[in-house]
Amino acid sequence: MSEFNEFDQQGSVPNRDTGSIISHAFEMYKGIFLYAIVSMIIYVIADSILESIVGFNLWSFGETIRDTDGDFSNYSYHYSPGFSLYYSFSGVLGALLSPIYVGLIYMTNKYNNKGAIEFSDLFIGYRQNFVNILIYSLITHVVLRIALAMCGIPFFLVFPFFLLGYPILLFENATATEAMGKAYNIAKDNYGTFFVVSLLGLILSFCGLLACCIGVLLTGAFMTTVMYSTYCAYLGKPRQITYNK
Repeated sequence: MSEFNEFDQQGSVPNRDTGSIISHAFEMYKGIFLYAIVSMIIYVIADSILESIVGFNLWSFGETIRDTDGDFSNYSYHYSPGFSLYYSFSGVLGALLSPIYVGLIYMTNKYNNKGAIEFSDLFIGYRQNFVNILIYSLITHVVLRIALAMCGIPFFLVFPFFLLGYPILLFENATATEAMGKAYNIAKDNYGTFFVVSLLGLILSFCGLLACCIGVLLTGAFMTTVMYSTYCAYLGKPRQITYNK
């Protein structure tokens, strides 16, 4: 079980504009930077294990795509060895690891509230509201993958509606459907800001790919602090959660 510290008055809250939210997210990311790298390393290791099981090599696949020089007329990625299995199970893997991203949001709130961060905080999502986090993540992966398959553009249009889901699941102990409904309603009423914040967050999260891909370990988890900062801007700074072990 967890409870809120009623006396917490520390921490900062951004304004409801893109610049303020992104700046706040950067400040928060500084405090959890090392743990964010650990979370990405865990994901890379888990993904590598999945690749070895299904017989798919993502790096080789990327090199093949690069060698086509943009001409995909004679190339069908569906026939790449192990691709179908990898594509099917990678979504499940992402859902199983999603509590770690919730843990980063929890750490971000601790940092914002000047609390002491512990390594075990990274896994709070497996101890609190895990089932709803898993259900929400599975639904999110399905919706976003469908959007991504539709020429990619719908992905960026749909993503803002999921921006607040994980913080709501954590700080409000909501069900998956409650989190989806509340996140959708807030994003719908503030879509312009949510769209730009989401787009910038995604760009900054994946900008590490430009550094020979290894840089994504440094930037990949930035979106979690964007989610937290957006939550603070529109729903107020969460009081410090005290987890009773």
